[in-house]
Parts: sequence; C-alpha cells; structure tokens
Amino acid sequence: MPITRGKYEVDDAPDRIDRDAVWAFLSTGAYWGKWRERLHLERQLDTSWRVVGAYRTEDGAMVGFARAVSDGVSFAYLADVYVLPEARGHGLGQELVRVMVEEGDGRDFRWMLHTDDAHGLYARFGFAAPDHTYLERPGGQAARGRSVS
Repeated sequence: MPITRGKYEVDDAPDRIDRDAVWAFLSTGAYWGKWRERLHLERQLDTSWRVVGAYRTEDGAMVGFARAVSDGVSFAYLADVYVLPEARGHGLGQELVRVMVEEGDGRDFRWMLHTDDAHGLYARFGFAAPDHTYLERPGGQAARGRSVS
C-alpha cells in the first residue's frame, strides 16, 4: 500500500524495511534506542505487529520508520517513530503515524506510546496523557529490585 507524498512514499510492507538503516538511527541518533543491542532490535522487528517505513522515491532509501506491538484485536503500542533529519519538514512523521494508527486493522485500537517529544504530532491523532487508571511497571533494574510486602 505505498502512498506517495512528494519525493517520498510511505509503505507498510515488512520486506521493505531496511534493518541496517533502523539500527543505524536507533543505535546512534535516538535518545530512546541507544540501550539496545542489535540482537534486541532484530527480535523487536521480527515480533512487531506492524511496521511502516518512509522511503525516498528516487532511490528507495529508507528515511523514516515506525513500528507497533499489539494483540491484534484491541490495543497497540507505538514505538521507534523517527524521520531522518534530512527528510524532516515534509510531513513524513505525521504520515507514518497516520498510516499506523488510522489505516488498517488498528484504527479502532487503544493506542499507547512513551515519548519525550513530538507531543503535538501525537495529539493530532488523539493521543493524550493517561488517566488515573493507567499503571506501569518499569523495566530493568528498577522492576527487579522491588520486594512484595
């Protein structure tokens, strides 16, 4: 389902995802992705419910990415959304999110994400701070160090 947007196109075909390009950005350019090892990323890509990429039409190079984890029925978690600096300003971030959350089977899901930036972008798609019913267990050392009383 490639969607052309000027010099770029957005596509949800998993076989088009350039794993080396995703690794290159997440391991060096993303504040949220530097903790991962390459093997972690490979597992995350293999088990993602859906992936969406943004590509330059002239050479097919991947310039943006988003993935989601889901039960495939009612909820999804949006992760690893990025657009390379040289491709920003063309609405690709918005298009990646739109395709992910409004196109296909996930349009009626409850969507979640964690992000320190682009809150305005996500708000356009209905994302908002969670209410009092949301609880979260942190990962890593913080979760393992707790005792049950």
